[in-house]
Amino acid sequence: MLHTTKVPVADMAAGTGDPAYLSVEKVSKAYGATRVVETLDFAVERGELVSLLGPSGCGKTTLLRLISGLIGADAGRIVVGGRDITKLPAHKRNVSVVFQNYALFPHLNVSENVAFGLKARGIAPSEIPSAVENALALVRMSDFAGRPVGALSGGQQQRVAVARALVVEPDLLLLDEPFSALDRKLRETMQVELKSLLKTKGMTAVFVTHDQEEALSVSNRVAVMNGGRIEQYADPVTLYTRPASAFVLDFVGLSTHLAGTVTAAGEGWITVDTSYGELTCPGHFTKGAKVLVGVRPERISVGATPADGMTVLSAPVADVMHLGSKTHVYAVPTGDDRLVAELSASDEIRVAAGTTATFSWPAEATLLYPAEATP
Repeated sequence: MLHTTKVPVADMAAGTGDPAYLSVEKVSKAYGATRVVETLDFAVERGELVSLLGPSGCGKTTLLRLISGLIGADAGRIVVGGRDITKLPAHKRNVSVVFQNYALFPHLNVSENVAFGLKARGIAPSEIPSAVENALALVRMSDFAGRPVGALSGGQQQRVAVARALVVEPDLLLLDEPFSALDRKLRETMQVELKSLLKTKGMTAVFVTHDQEEALSVSNRVAVMNGGRIEQYADPVTLYTRPASAFVLDFVGLSTHLAGTVTAAGEGWITVDTSYGELTCPGHFTKGAKVLVGVRPERISVGATPADGMTVLSAPVADVMHLGSKTHVYAVPTGDDRLVAELSASDEIRVAAGTTATFSWPAEATLLYPAEATP
């Protein structure tokens, strides 16, 4: 069953007061007796690139298909640019979709693939060549106009798919994991190009991905989905630094993850007993409460003398992994608990695997969640 935490469909941009450009309002979808989407609210501002992020089966592609019209909603409404498109078939919504497998026509060359949507819309034949030329120029594929799509690399095919989606000047662009088949370096290049292209065009877009680094790098805001609901909808910085739930902490980025019990509680401070020892941090849980303690790894120092106001734990080191611009230091895991620090290349590495090290971080960097919210 898919539902979300309540997100207003208007005034979604910080302080703008403007109505949302895309509004999905109390939309529901069922297949027989199975409710797949129920009373879902989701909104995107004009010119935003918003990502739907989550594991397979969380509902993100279902939401995309509802917006595109590939499947119909049972209840609620979908509005784009002030136009209610809920009952319109897909070909009348002026919404373009870029699919994971590109969905190019193998019997047509590059120009013919890009021109296909224009011909289907009845655009005058005299106007099509210039429109196709402009679209291919946007994605830097002009030199490949007459080439068969089967002779293109994966990245080139992806550019053609984007050109075909943009040439019809859609009101909204939807992208369903479009870079998942590309190698890492090409994927990162395409992410930068897509973000720049959409900004140049002033395009509003919704991007579906299960790759958290991809979502954070391309998006103005990210909706993290889990088990059919939106756990958090925020800009990438807020999402990473202040995750709203234990799932978001675990899914978005690397993190220390410690289960514990509150052994003492005072004025805004608590002491938590964990498998690595007791730690003190800001919090408002009661004594005896089961909690999850989280810390982003770049906030943790290793082997240094802790300053005043730091939370400190000692643990045996399992591994020190050098990753070029950064180094990860892992403590020996205890059950499902993990303790990991991320050091920059300029940091002096004072520890080695098999030794016991001091892990310390500013107390205010500690993130706390009730244990029942753990993944």
